Amino acid sequence: MTVMILERVPTSLRGELTRWMLEPRAGVFVGTLSALVRDKLWEYACSSMRGGAGMLIYSSDGEQGFGVRFWGDTTRRVVDLEGLVLVEIEENQG
Repeated sequence: MTVMILERVPTSLRGELTRWMLEPRAGVFVGTLSALVRDKLWEYACSSMRGGAGMLIYSSDGEQGFGVRFWGDTTRRVVDLEGLVLVEIEENQG
């Protein structure tokens, strides 16, 4: 299973991804893809975001059973803590 969550991206990118995945909610894509297709779609999405941001969550053989990748300007980032993937949320610097 693969989930891609995109923010502030061009409509054309969202349209292109719907050829391969379902979009149950605006900017949220779900599908069952091979690793090759998943990686190619992620590369395409990252090169087409134009200032947007995205998160890719996919099935993996690791300890948690999934992997996570981020791209773009988000308030969250992936932290690998001895093989355990965690998401760190930036606090407001106000």
